[in-house]
Amino acid sequence: MRKNTSGPRFKALLEAANITTTGFAKFWGTEAQNIHNWYTRGVPAYRMEEVSRLLSVNSEWLKTGEGSKESPRLQTPASNGDTFDAQSVNGVYSIINPNDIELPFFKETPLSAGADKTHVILDPEQTVRLPRAHLAQLEIRPSDAICAHMIGNSMAERIEDGSIVGIDRGLTQVVDGEIYAIEHDGMLRIKYLHRMPGNALRLRSHNSAEYPDEIFRAAQIDEQRIHILGWVFWWSTLGKRRPVVPFL
Repeated sequence: MRKNTSGPRFKALLEAANITTTGFAKFWGTEAQNIHNWYTRGVPAYRMEEVSRLLSVNSEWLKTGEGSKESPRLQTPASNGDTFDAQSVNGVYSIINPNDIELPFFKETPLSAGADKTHVILDPEQTVRLPRAHLAQLEIRPSDAICAHMIGNSMAERIEDGSIVGIDRGLTQVVDGEIYAIEHDGMLRIKYLHRMPGNALRLRSHNSAEYPDEIFRAAQIDEQRIHILGWVFWWSTLGKRRPVVPFL
């Protein structure tokens, strides 16, 4: 495994963009000292993709200094001759036609067979199509849009267990009361988020009777590897049962 030497490159990227350590920490929702530590220790592996996307560089180059610095892109022509940006966080999305976009699907899965610990990864066997116009209406870049399953009933009855949710990875800054997807030490969670004093974060469930609020201080956010995947902009919920047709 190649060594993570991203610290100096990460620091240089911030300096080139005139972004202060404090400014980046505030945007990220953590303490400036944590960001400063990345200058020497390197960007944490579980945040490498997101930091690379934010800074518009290739994650492999940021991690090791090898390969192209530029983030990989694919230009996909549509049938009407238009060209759409097909960059993705973890590969590429494909355009089925000028009106529909095929979005990558992410899932929570065990780190290894039989393991209790999980992580969130791309599911190469599943995709979801959404109308391009819907994303454009919400000002979502297609390359930032991913999908995942809602796990559990903590957001019922608004988002039922098993629903598919659409996530905008381009919006990770917390807007109080909005729904976000987060990865919490490898777990995929869907919650209302609220900012708290001292860069703390409140996680709130729609099903608050069964799931009380959770509050995490800034230090706990780093310790428990909590990071925001993106804003939940869409969800699809199936009916709970097929109706019985009378008089048959």
